[in-house]
Amino acid sequence: MSLLDTIASPEDLRKLEPDELPKLAEEVRGAIIEAVSRNGGHLASNLGMVELTIALLRAFAPPRDKLLFDVSHQCYAYKILTGRREGFAALRRTGGVSGFLKRCESPYDVFGAGHAGTAISAGLGFAVERDRRGGSESVVAVVGDAALANGISLEALNNVAGATRKFIVVLNDNAMAISKNVGALSQAFGRLLGNPKYNRVKSAIEEVGIRRLRLAWLRNFYHALERTIKSTVLPNSPFESMGIRYIGPINGHNIRQLEAALESAKNAKEPVLLHVATQKGRGYDFAERRPEDWHASNPFDVATGAKTASGPGVGWSSAFGQALAALADADPRITAITAAMGSGTGLDIFEKAHPDRFHDVGICESHQMTFAAGLAAAGRRPVVAVYSTFFQRAVDGLVHDIALQKLPVLVCLDRAGVVCGDGPTHHGIFDIALTRPIPGLVVMQPRTCADLARMLRTAFTLDGPAVIRYPRGNCTCAEKDDGAVVAVGRAAVLETVRPDGAAADAPCPVAVWTLGPEDDFSQAVATRLAARGVGCIRVDARFAKPVDESLLLEQAAVGVKVFLTFEDAIATGGFGSAVESFFAARPGPRPAVIALGWPDAFVPHATSRAELLARYDLTPDHAVERILAALG
Repeated sequence: MSLLDTIASPEDLRKLEPDELPKLAEEVRGAIIEAVSRNGGHLASNLGMVELTIALLRAFAPPRDKLLFDVSHQCYAYKILTGRREGFAALRRTGGVSGFLKRCESPYDVFGAGHAGTAISAGLGFAVERDRRGGSESVVAVVGDAALANGISLEALNNVAGATRKFIVVLNDNAMAISKNVGALSQAFGRLLGNPKYNRVKSAIEEVGIRRLRLAWLRNFYHALERTIKSTVLPNSPFESMGIRYIGPINGHNIRQLEAALESAKNAKEPVLLHVATQKGRGYDFAERRPEDWHASNPFDVATGAKTASGPGVGWSSAFGQALAALADADPRITAITAAMGSGTGLDIFEKAHPDRFHDVGICESHQMTFAAGLAAAGRRPVVAVYSTFFQRAVDGLVHDIALQKLPVLVCLDRAGVVCGDGPTHHGIFDIALTRPIPGLVVMQPRTCADLARMLRTAFTLDGPAVIRYPRGNCTCAEKDDGAVVAVGRAAVLETVRPDGAAADAPCPVAVWTLGPEDDFSQAVATRLAARGVGCIRVDARFAKPVDESLLLEQAAVGVKVFLTFEDAIATGGFGSAVESFFAARPGPRPAVIALGWPDAFVPHATSRAELLARYDLTPDHAVERILAALG
């Protein structure tokens, strides 16, 4: 029996002898690698967190003590060791555990997360409420070094000393976000980790003292001495000046040192920041050598590191990066901005071609948006590339700083639509509803790679802001880019499908308008309708805003009785709602509008998009039945 087989809860973990813990860490890593190799998921960040997670669960007693993980894409070891090992085999699959913390999944998950910058603010909420009622439990926020530079994290740190005297921030420093870290704060951490004078003294003390750190008085003496040395060798710690005691750097893969430091932090009479140095991807050679490529992974072969292909075609992110880099060759005003997602958004391609016009601002989406506004006001043509789910954090910048001033900023939303394995924290289904009400904004979605290139060119002809959204996965590249632009607000009729034997000019009572790469859906609906004797016009809407009102009127005038819209976005306030509103505002008889999209709910994670579509009746068969019912 393995050590991991004996761990049903953190209480079992605390019964192990210290010399058994490295073996347990190895087994936990094996379980993580095995599950991610089958199901995909966040690998490198979780492999670096194993020893730190073990130490946290031995030093603290959750769920009484509150452990919060910023982003929580590093929570796999935590889930395995808090009673969810059995469900972990189905990680990110339908019915399996989520890849992120979820309050409804386990009492150990005291605060759910999927975005950066939440843990310190939320943890401070727990600490202030504890203080109000006179509680004694510890509150610990585990934050990555990249997330600490997030604006929300800095705002929270500024509030800590004035709000509570008992609070712990564990800084997991692996020098990486998804891409390599940038910014002054990251450089400061690097100086702390690399200062040779400090580390020589620290190592000498640990050589003698660390073996006896189970003695509380010696552990406290050691960390007091360390603090004195640090204040001499590394003066003006930014945390100390904020009223937060700084402890570290600590070797994040030495459990004994980690436990000693955590005990010291737990007994402190002031807020503490514990600086822990870890290696992203630790224990799996491929991830150690290229942690950026293994931050999040498709299923893969453990022995070779070969990842499962995502299907035919080119990834939307790569298609975007290639097309933007090519346009920038001819237009020196084009500038690209990422928020720590260079490779994830495809901007690594742009960076290689135009390094002087590429900016990584770190995990700071709000700053990213207003920085772009400043560049545009100064005469540049900035392109903001961000995942749809993270764009939610920067909507005010788009409204107040960009659209209100009519600045020509292009916002490209990657991962628009459902992102099945990641689930509700990462589904990009709200962006259309968030952007449609903004005056003067153009919102587009391409069907193919060629359409994406055309829409990029179109955006650069505009005098104001625009949004282009596209999903995760691969795009169709059968059509060649013709170098054209797209007429703003004009949809494209793809084909008319009539029943066998129908006259070539027979009117079609149905029009199916889809937004984005939904050809399979619209073709299936049209084929099924034709088999039932009903003609159908297939339309690529292309624009969520402005909607092609002239084509809607034209089709209604020639006999379309039912318009069905379909979008990979929430239906409430989406493209279909715009079509409904348009017809509802017109006098007289109007056609029926069936607006299909994701429901007014938080959509869960699942093994596949097809499963989610079936769950919410977003299938061609269901669409056909609704159309036929509307036709009477």
